[in-house]
Amino acid sequence: MAQVLEFKLPDLGEGLTEAEIVRWLVEVGDVVAVDQPVVEVETAKAMVEVPCPYGGVVTARFGEEGAELPVGAPLLTVAVGSMERVDGHELPADPSGDGSGGDASGNVLVGYGTAAPAARRRRVRPAPVSAQTPAAPEEGTASARATAPKRDLAAAEQSAAATAAPPAGDAQGPVAVISPLVRKLARQHGLDLRQVAGTGRDGLILRTDVECAIRAVDEERAAGTSRTGGLTEPDPSAERIALRGVRGAVAEKLSRSRREIPDATCWVDADATELMAARAAMNAAAGTSAGPKVSVLALLARICTAALARFPELNSSVDAEAREIVRLSGVHLGFAAQTERGLVVPVVRDAHTRNAESIGAEIARLTEAARDGKLTPAQLTGGTFTLNNYGVFGVDGSTPIINHPEAAMLGVGRIVPKPWVHEGELAVRQVVQLSLTFDHRVCDGGTAGGFLRYVADCVEQPAVLLRTL
Repeated sequence: MAQVLEFKLPDLGEGLTEAEIVRWLVEVGDVVAVDQPVVEVETAKAMVEVPCPYGGVVTARFGEEGAELPVGAPLLTVAVGSMERVDGHELPADPSGDGSGGDASGNVLVGYGTAAPAARRRRVRPAPVSAQTPAAPEEGTASARATAPKRDLAAAEQSAAATAAPPAGDAQGPVAVISPLVRKLARQHGLDLRQVAGTGRDGLILRTDVECAIRAVDEERAAGTSRTGGLTEPDPSAERIALRGVRGAVAEKLSRSRREIPDATCWVDADATELMAARAAMNAAAGTSAGPKVSVLALLARICTAALARFPELNSSVDAEAREIVRLSGVHLGFAAQTERGLVVPVVRDAHTRNAESIGAEIARLTEAARDGKLTPAQLTGGTFTLNNYGVFGVDGSTPIINHPEAAMLGVGRIVPKPWVHEGELAVRQVVQLSLTFDHRVCDGGTAGGFLRYVADCVEQPAVLLRTL
């Protein structure tokens, strides 16, 4: 006897609550093995192939490509068990091919268990989203009135006034309007019908009432005292882009940072000529030996870990509920990376234990994974401090927004030749602007200034960094 099991979208970890279906990897009627990927989804952090913990025949899929599903929503159903026909599909005696009769796997994503279901019964497959029957028209709409039995005019006016939908954001009750032309005229002129007194029977708003109100509003606007606040209809030709996936996650995180963190920014110009020379010497000394060249970003990352050892206040977060500053022992350094999917921040784990070469190799590995869309949620979370090299975009400075819940971010502009006073004389030097945005709750300006000055000193005189290596 076959059993139809429902596989739900598992908890993908790191607090993610939803995912968008990018591509189905199986069709209804396909035979799947235990742990076979069945769908590719995009979360707010990464692209993930979701494996099915059951082996059997796919009897239903839920959600079209591009649809967004919450964690716990059904993804698909799989028939497992002995040979029979279920929903028109022929089932093998052991679909998993391992003699287990379609047992669940233990290799699943975070938070998803594979214990046998409590109810050993066949599930009734709900209709897919795309095949659901459209909702019946509500009373008061044009389609409902067209199909309803004819009523006398008085009854129709009373019903329409009682069921008219209020404008969005207003919960004070229905508007006494029957004619769609009256509503359209009001919308075109940005007129709130709740501000219009109807002269029809039982307060019904007529077209003449709207036209009078529009004339009054136009006169007020001409006098500079418009009471509508300049409301206008949205541009119908404007493109609307859903804030979801990576873009939605970035929007939410940055908005939360601005809401919760009282941030401040300080910046300084630094002469990076000696840093660039030191980098060239390091790579020249390595010659043709194995391993990638040391990048400027890797050197700046190593400088940051040294600075955080001196100023640990900036390697922390704030527990607002407990009213405590949580000072962290290890440095997990995030770095901003621009990809086709948007801005992501991979994290170099335990950066404080690595040298510049090791940090550079890890940055290169994570950057390549980011561009291929293969970063896991774990590689995009848990950072304690972020380094943002916006100089690659050809700009000198910026005021970075802190990557919540971290306490600071260092921004680095482009390194370009500029006039600079060097050893008392004007010279052309390689100059960079450094910006530090910090959470003013964790430290004052003196600490932030000390951190930034130490970073600038290491950039200008790399020998300063040798003391901490």
